[in-house]
Amino acid sequence: MLKLNHKKLIAWEKSLNLVREVYKLTKRLPKEEQYVLIPQLRRAAVSVASNIAEGASRKSTNERKRFYQISRSSAVEVDTQIEICLLLEYCKQNEFAELDAELNNVFALLTAMINNTK
Repeated sequence: MLKLNHKKLIAWEKSLNLVREVYKLTKRLPKEEQYVLIPQLRRAAVSVASNIAEGASRKSTNERKRFYQISRSSAVEVDTQIEICLLLEYCKQNEFAELDAELNNVFALLTAMINNTK
């Protein structure tokens, strides 16, 4: 594997933890969601990590910042989809404490990265 700068970022490491937790959650969702909610949640989580990596590779400050913003937007998408899971009673709030913690952590780290990218 490549030894690139994004792998040194705490936000990227945490985003991989987020992906793992999302996959754990989606394995427990009903079969009827295999074509809608499950792939959407997984894509959004993967997008968080992917956009951090892509942003870190950009030379332009504006481009780097934009990818971090896209990554943070994908984190918000994950949050909304988890709210939908709760609304549809596919899970309970206490069942994904680690996922919630990772999501909040990644969001905060991305916000700091966006604010500090100059």
